[in-house]
Amino acid sequence: MCLAIPARIVELLPDAQAIVDLGGIRKPVSLELVEGVALGDYVIVHVGYAIGRLDVVEAERQLAQLDELARVQGAAP
Repeated sequence: MCLAIPARIVELLPDAQAIVDLGGIRKPVSLELVEGVALGDYVIVHVGYAIGRLDVVEAERQLAQLDELARVQGAAP
């Protein structure tokens, strides 16, 4: 099973790289597979690559679902 998660771009770097925020954790990702992303955009991240863009409403919906899943499984307070 593959898991791709929404993350917000918080810093654009040279060479099609960015730093994204994943629930307070910041990670570098490659932007090689997406075009036209900007600071503050949400992207879907899979194994270190942004593989698509999301609008804010959809990203927040997906993040809320992941939070609920974690809560139900006892991983979140």
